[in-house]
Amino acid sequence: MSTGRFDVVSRRDLLRAGVLAAASSAVPISLRAADIPAAPKGKAEHCVFLWLGGGMAQMDTFDPKQRGDPKKKVAGSAYDAIDTTVKGVKVCEHLSRTAKVMDRVALLRSVNHNVIDEHGAAVNRMHTGRPSSETVVYPSVGSIVAHERGALGKGVPAYVVMGYPNASRGPGFLGAKASYIYLTETDAGPAGLTPPVGVTAERQKRREEMLANLRQSYTEQNKDDRKVQDYAAVSAEAFKLAGPDFMSAFNLKDEPKTLRESYGDEFGQRCLLARRLIQRGVRFLEVAHNLNFINGTGWDTHNEGQLNQHLLIAELDKALSTLITDLETHKLLDKTLIVIATEFGRPAQFDGGGGRGHQGSAFSCVLAGGGLKTGQVIGETDELSKTPVKRPVSVPDFFATIFTALSIDPGKNLYAGDRPVPITDNGKAVAELLS
Repeated sequence: MSTGRFDVVSRRDLLRAGVLAAASSAVPISLRAADIPAAPKGKAEHCVFLWLGGGMAQMDTFDPKQRGDPKKKVAGSAYDAIDTTVKGVKVCEHLSRTAKVMDRVALLRSVNHNVIDEHGAAVNRMHTGRPSSETVVYPSVGSIVAHERGALGKGVPAYVVMGYPNASRGPGFLGAKASYIYLTETDAGPAGLTPPVGVTAERQKRREEMLANLRQSYTEQNKDDRKVQDYAAVSAEAFKLAGPDFMSAFNLKDEPKTLRESYGDEFGQRCLLARRLIQRGVRFLEVAHNLNFINGTGWDTHNEGQLNQHLLIAELDKALSTLITDLETHKLLDKTLIVIATEFGRPAQFDGGGGRGHQGSAFSCVLAGGGLKTGQVIGETDELSKTPVKRPVSVPDFFATIFTALSIDPGKNLYAGDRPVPITDNGKAVAELLS
């Protein structure tokens, strides 16, 4: 949107109108959400973004359908469905722990986009909220939250990634100051923050002072170079992260053994660390599942990956349900929005190897806590979870909901240089979830 008002129609207005017309024509009039009231301001202070890389099969998890059979190639869910604490809402039998806390959860069963076969493009779509561009590198959801809200505590990063450090998670045009700290080990902290063996506190202090002087001199000589300024700011901030308060978060053995075991293995320990980092003021954390490919393929369940998919689901179930109750015990659940996202869903039909292909036309995402109106399902899909038949939720709508829950205006403009870029691609928050 331009800063002035003119009595002519701009090229951008015409393009925007064309895009909106094309988008609206793709959804039946009875399903359009244009008349849904604007959502109020949210209550969440933090976000834990659980990323299920590969494409979670919605009918095998949060949107169960008629029972299928991969061996006989009968389309449908691979597992039985079970009741939850919310009347009429069922989930997969391997989500038995999550079923008991479903009143703290909201299921979005009608999320959709038009990316099918390209994992990279779908991952980017579900991290930036829009198609990629040849002229602008859009920031990720985590970078936008970091840019808009910053860290909640001193000496901690605003944005942490425990997973895959690639451009889709990055700051795009927002620059290095909105980027993330990347963690590889739950018990060691960020690589490079721990001084080498033999470097005393006094030697470390002298090194930092010398670097600070060099940094100041260089930035003064490059005052008009934003990249240099951002890099210097990030470099200075990195030294603060080596302080005892932030680094103490990685001492997971400070937690009761029963709690650590309840979270489960690698992914669960990352979720436990996420809770500890939230307590220290980190604003946004992405936690990836599954890095060890316990079923052979991760969530990309082609062929043999489908056979042991239940192991993935059970691991997710332990970590998610414990994270919810643990945050609740620490009185942080209402302040922390938990998001489960994936690049796309999977069709109900089984392929030649007994696995499933890719599907962007309908899939499930999950929200929990964050002060939302939970214990409900948003959207509905057809008998094989292929198409939304009630309350479709676009990817921009999904992102607008996340931002609104975190008190970020989804209609606000960011700026790529002098170019205004809306935070969402015309997304509207799911008002039914916000009070």
